[in-house]
Amino acid sequence: MNSTHAFRRRSMTTVAMLGAAILLGGCAAQGTTEPPADEITMKPVADAVALLPDALQDGGTLRVAIPTNEPPTQFYREGTQEMTGINPDIARLIAGALGLDLEIDVTTFDTIIPGMSAGRYDLTVSSMTPTEERMKQLDFVDYVQMGSALAVPTGNPQDLSFDGLCGKRVAVLKGSYQLTVNVPGLDQACQDAGEKPLDILQFQDTRQAVSALLSDRADVVYADSPILGYAVSQDSKLEVGDENDFAPVAVGIPHDAGTLDAIAAALDAVIASPEYEKLLADYGLESMAVTDARVNVAQG
Repeated sequence: MNSTHAFRRRSMTTVAMLGAAILLGGCAAQGTTEPPADEITMKPVADAVALLPDALQDGGTLRVAIPTNEPPTQFYREGTQEMTGINPDIARLIAGALGLDLEIDVTTFDTIIPGMSAGRYDLTVSSMTPTEERMKQLDFVDYVQMGSALAVPTGNPQDLSFDGLCGKRVAVLKGSYQLTVNVPGLDQACQDAGEKPLDILQFQDTRQAVSALLSDRADVVYADSPILGYAVSQDSKLEVGDENDFAPVAVGIPHDAGTLDAIAAALDAVIASPEYEKLLADYGLESMAVTDARVNVAQG
């Protein structure tokens, strides 16, 4: 995808293809093109707009890949197919700062990078950790920070921690940082101690993983801490155990999109704005704020 095709021109018709709301099945739906009138937004930031390719100076549509229904990072408003949450709201602020329309395409996390390589998306705002491996395919700009955590049954009857997962049934998200970066190290520690490796159970979204925990098909869920914190707040049978890896996550952009500098400038403006502070405060997650939109700083 080159810079002239990084976004769809505003004159093109965007086809909405929203199916049934994504629940435990993790099915993909596509195409919320215009946020409701009361959604958070920003006015165009001239310095950021000026960095867009010439073909986009007069506007276009930013196609953003966001994962399936996982509050509070992304979820459907009750009774609607309107996507909200931290990640959709950040996408709206970026699009506003660039003077672009927004199309949110909802998909499963593990299909985002292949979809970007195929030219289906211009950007992803998906709590994605910028690892060296992912940087082979995408550029990254930090936008919030978050950690990983373990969710366990209330009271933690097995007394599980990151040092005690050998041989345990560990539910993780397909393609996640926890699975691709952390699990190999945990397995190696088990091997070095002469114990069984983790019994990994992979799911398309965290709600499926939590369901496995609640039905005793898993011993623990290992996922992003904001999502597990929300799940715990909704169910007294769960609690958050150990937490680790508190570090920035980033938006991802195809290398050949020609929009990295513009998006970095837009995120600089977003992070400095009152809208950013309000967005995180609305979810009680002020601690996730970052102060700099760093470009291509690898984690892990």
